Order: sequence, then structure tokens, then C-alpha cells
Amino acid sequence: MTEPQGLPKILVADDDIEIQKMVKAALKPVGAELLTADNGEEALEAILVERPDVVILDVMMPKMSGWEVAKYVREKDELGGTRILMLTGIGERVNEATSPLVGADDYLDKPFTFDDLAARVRALLG
Repeated sequence: MTEPQGLPKILVADDDIEIQKMVKAALKPVGAELLTADNGEEALEAILVERPDVVILDVMMPKMSGWEVAKYVREKDELGGTRILMLTGIGERVNEATSPLVGADDYLDKPFTFDDLAARVRALLG
């Protein structure tokens, strides 16, 4: 007998605690286990240990940028199923141009709406 599938895991990596709270509130209706990280190193450790289905990465974080985390994840075959959403306030053109280069599956600029964030995460979860 196979065990039932658990909830999908979503990691929210942002050094701004208020943004973490907003993202978690926006994703509550998605029905997932929500994990958080306050910097790039914590995010990478959580990715390696918890194996989240979706990682929401702020670009500008201490210790390691979101871009560095995304590039690391994309270089590891065993993390190939991890979906990455870059979430940043650095500017629409920069995010649009850079996110695909580091292997992100999608990107969203701050400020964002709860509905838009939830819709993008649902799409990444398939």
C-alpha cells in the first residue's frame, strides 16, 4: 500500500519578515506546508534538507543572493524538480531579464497582489 501524498512544501526566502508574513498569508489558500528562511544560506540549507516543491526567492538577501541560490539549485540534478519563483523589488526589467538566466521558472515584482502570487504558485505546483 502506498502512503498518501503529503501537502506540497513551499519555501519562502526573504530577509524582510513582513514580506514573509504577507507571502505566507497569500499562500494559505493554496494548501501547502510553508517554510521560511531569512537569508540565502538558510534558504539553501532548507532546500537541501526539506526538498520543497516551490522556492520563492527574494533576490537581495544577506549571505547569498536569491540569484546565487537559484543557480546552485539548477546545477544539481537531484533538485531538478524544484520550481523557483523570484520575488523582488529591484525593478521589473532587471527581474524579467535576469530570472531566466539563473534558471527561475517564474518571477514576480514587489509590490504584488495576493491573488497573483497564489495563482503563480498554483501554476508552478501543476
